Amino acid sequence: MSHLSLTGAGLTFAYDDTPVLRGADLTVAGGTRIALLGANGSGKTTLLRVLSGALRPDAGEVRVGGDLMRGDRAGRRRHRELVQLVLQDPDDQLFSADVRRDVSFGPVNLGLSEREVVARVDEALHLLGIADLADRPVHRLSYGQRKRVAIAGAVAMRPCLLLLDEPTAGLDPVGVEEMLAALARLEEHETTVVLATHDVDLALAWAHQAAVVAGGLVVQGDPVDVLRRADLLAAARLRRPWVLELADRLGLDPGPDGPPLRDLPGIAAALGARPVPAPATRAHRRP
Repeated sequence: MSHLSLTGAGLTFAYDDTPVLRGADLTVAGGTRIALLGANGSGKTTLLRVLSGALRPDAGEVRVGGDLMRGDRAGRRRHRELVQLVLQDPDDQLFSADVRRDVSFGPVNLGLSEREVVARVDEALHLLGIADLADRPVHRLSYGQRKRVAIAGAVAMRPCLLLLDEPTAGLDPVGVEEMLAALARLEEHETTVVLATHDVDLALAWAHQAAVVAGGLVVQGDPVDVLRRADLLAAARLRRPWVLELADRLGLDPGPDGPPLRDLPGIAAALGARPVPAPATRAHRRP
């Protein structure tokens, strides 16, 4: 695995006569965290499917590391070795009797040796923190465990880029923390992660870049700048992150050189950096 960029330029796609993407652009620099946000039906999943090669765009192009994704069978197969998509519902991707066999499906179909398959499966299970589940029947796993097994199946392919559709949806707070810890381990192994989510607070705290899908287009930029735009949030049916709401109520705007307003430590740092007004003095009256 290595950090490669992924770009989609001028992407259009329609289901029958219903346009979903209308010239969408997205740039994923290698080694960056991208949070993809938008309303239900906005086209987030469609965009991920196009970027992964699962759907062919009506117009536009997809590139990995500057190389154009070819539309023939060999080109799309090569693209899927570099870019893996994990869907929101793990049961759409899990079908083997036990965890190890499910995670090994992709490497086996690459024609790898048994030794290499075992090594990849063990590596993926370790990175997702589920090595203890290797021999567990899939139907006996919790929802959060099934989500991590589905991601492990993609990781076993050793992709450069991992596209995750709502990986934290339906998880309790501990499950979310475990998922984010697993993603951090993947990043240490040079896998770039794109995460689609409705959780604006997670996007603000986690991502290096936020990309909002609205009206078939994508608005991308610094999470603080993007998630402060009231017009964009209204169009995407999203609320403003509570950290930014709190910062505005406190009158905090540290500027480009100040601490980032992404979480409570950022709020505390911004408060500490704000000049303290001099105490008011009471005027002395002459007798």
